[in-house]
Amino acid sequence: MRANPFQHHRQAALALLQARDDIPHKAAGFLGHVCVAPEISERQRGWLVKLLARNGLPPLVGEDG
Repeated sequence: MRANPFQHHRQAALALLQARDDIPHKAAGFLGHVCVAPEISERQRGWLVKLLARNGLPPLVGEDG
């Protein structure tokens, strides 16, 4: 059973930071930015979606996951 998708990019980024303690520095910096950004670009959203999928977390709303 899949978990419900994340409703907002901030929730998704924070969940990923909390779920993993071995995130590469570049990805961690990106996720920190996403946690505080009011909006993100399509390119940033794409990277966030990939990171969520690679780490076994639910997708963002509107993504097939």
